[in-house]
Amino acid sequence: MDPPVSMGTSIIAVTYNGGVILGADSRTSTGSYIANRVADKITPLADKVYILRSGSAADTQAIASYVQLYISQHQAEANEEIPVKTAARLAMNMAYNNKDMLQAGLIIAGWDKYGGGTVWGIPLGGTIIQTPFATGGSGSSYIYGFCDKYWKAGMTETEAKDFVVRALSFAMARDASSGGCIRTVTIDASGVRRDFLPGSQVPVTYGEMPNGQTVVA
Repeated sequence: MDPPVSMGTSIIAVTYNGGVILGADSRTSTGSYIANRVADKITPLADKVYILRSGSAADTQAIASYVQLYISQHQAEANEEIPVKTAARLAMNMAYNNKDMLQAGLIIAGWDKYGGGTVWGIPLGGTIIQTPFATGGSGSSYIYGFCDKYWKAGMTETEAKDFVVRALSFAMARDASSGGCIRTVTIDASGVRRDFLPGSQVPVTYGEMPNGQTVVA
């Protein structure tokens, strides 16, 4: 039997005063091999509902595709945008009912007229919990302390985005399976905004070489 393959990532979603911000690194790894340096791990499920994927890329892409189909059918029948909670429960059902065959850690976040901006975590095994912020992937274990200390209720959009970028930069610096660039998605009542931070502009953390600095032998 082949040994298990280690896969890693860093994902995070936070609520702020008016919406949510999702963020992810862009490295897809297969053991020690970097399979993709610019992967997009933030996938739209509906106009104002997005999913963050960690674990097996194939498993999470399959879940996202099925949930997109179910949501499109639901919205056609209900003739309204799907609530974030309903979308999260659809993803949870897929993850839980197939938990013995899938390796998928998911975060669902978005905005709706019922609950505003909400974040739902679905870790391995398919449980579901609503939280003010959620992290996932191998890089998340390095930033629990940072998130507990610096997250606060009622952040502005600027504060929340700075929090997400800083958290991901720390995770990417410490976790060898995370890296590349940082992608963020901001969702509020007005719509969705995507932003991209190239690797050369990711904040430098303690112990790293600043951009452009060379090593003197």
